Amino acid sequence: MPHLVILYTGQLDHEVSMTALCRQLADAMLTVKDEEAKPVFPTGGTRVLAYPAPHYAVADGGAAGMAVGGTGDYAFVYLNVRMGRGRSEATQQGIGQTLLEVANAFFAPVMAQRHIGITLQIDVGPEVFDAKLSNLHPLFNKV
Repeated sequence: MPHLVILYTGQLDHEVSMTALCRQLADAMLTVKDEEAKPVFPTGGTRVLAYPAPHYAVADGGAAGMAVGGTGDYAFVYLNVRMGRGRSEATQQGIGQTLLEVANAFFAPVMAQRHIGITLQIDVGPEVFDAKLSNLHPLFNKV
């Protein structure tokens, strides 16, 4: 069930390829290993989805950005990973660091040009109800 959902201010669609970011983050998730060197996330269950916010208000609306030479049009990106219980704290921290490194590298050129806030948060169960219907997993479970 590892889902990474990205919510972001819509003006970023004109500056970056969110599809490319989704792929980079999914690929990074698939490289993460636990303390026993086992993959943390199943290939067929790894999903990264991005949603632009067409309406938003960030910080003071731009007054501070204009004062320091910015565009006055702040951007924001929220990355939220939801995963089931059972992974150690060290593994969870490793996941966070891996994804943060990808986001940092991806957004570095944008951050050099504009003011942007980026938040990465990992949420772990407990799930009240957890049901799955999928024919994706068998594609990757062939041995």
